[in-house]
Amino acid sequence: MPATGLLLRRTLLSSAAAGPLALALPVAAHAGGQLEEPLADSVRTALSSAVSNAAPPVPEFSTTEARIVYLRWLGTLSDRLRRQKPEWEVRKEFLQTVWYESRRAGLDVSLVLGLIQVESNFRKFAVSSVGARGYMQVMPFWTRVIGDGDSDKLFHMQTNLRFGCVILRHYLDRERGDLFMTLGRYNGSRGQVPYPRAVLGAQRRWVVPGLEA
Repeated sequence: MPATGLLLRRTLLSSAAAGPLALALPVAAHAGGQLEEPLADSVRTALSSAVSNAAPPVPEFSTTEARIVYLRWLGTLSDRLRRQKPEWEVRKEFLQTVWYESRRAGLDVSLVLGLIQVESNFRKFAVSSVGARGYMQVMPFWTRVIGDGDSDKLFHMQTNLRFGCVILRHYLDRERGDLFMTLGRYNGSRGQVPYPRAVLGAQRRWVVPGLEA
C-alpha cells in the first residue's frame, strides 16, 4: 500500500478540497447512496482530517522506472476513457486525480474507476434520484458530517474523488476488508449482490496487467 494510503488508513483506524463550481445541469445517475449512520467523535475527526488536505494531485515517483510505469498506465487508460472524455487534457487531469486519491486512500485505482463507471459513467455533474452527486455519487450529508457543509463542492472533481475515496476506505475498514460488504454499504444496499457484482465487473475494464501504477 502506498505511504499516503497507509497514513490515511492509520489515521482512520487510530481515531477509529475544493474549487469553484462550474455551472451545468445535473444528469440523472445511479439511484443508490450511502446511508447516514452515527459516527464516533474520533472517527468523525479522522474523516474530517482526511478530506481537508487540499494538496494538488501531483504524482511523485522515487525512481524513473516508477514514473515510466505511471505514464504507460496513463496512456493506456486514456485510450479506454476516450469515448467518455474526448479531450486529452480533461482525461489526463481526471485520471491523474483518480490515481492520486485512490492511492492516497490505499485503494486499487481500477476498483475506484469501476465504481465511478457504475455510479456515474464518468459524468461530473451526475445526480441520482436520492441526491447523490458527482463522479462517485457522494451523498450531500457527508459535507455536513465531515466537511464544511457546502454540498455544491461535490461537483468539483478533486473534492468529489477525495470524499468518495475516503468514504470507501472508511467502509472497507469498517467491514474488515470484506469488499463485497464494503461496496454494498457504499451503495446503501449492504448484503445484496447486484451492486458489488456490477462494480467488480466494471473494474476489469480498468485493470492494466503489468502497469499497475
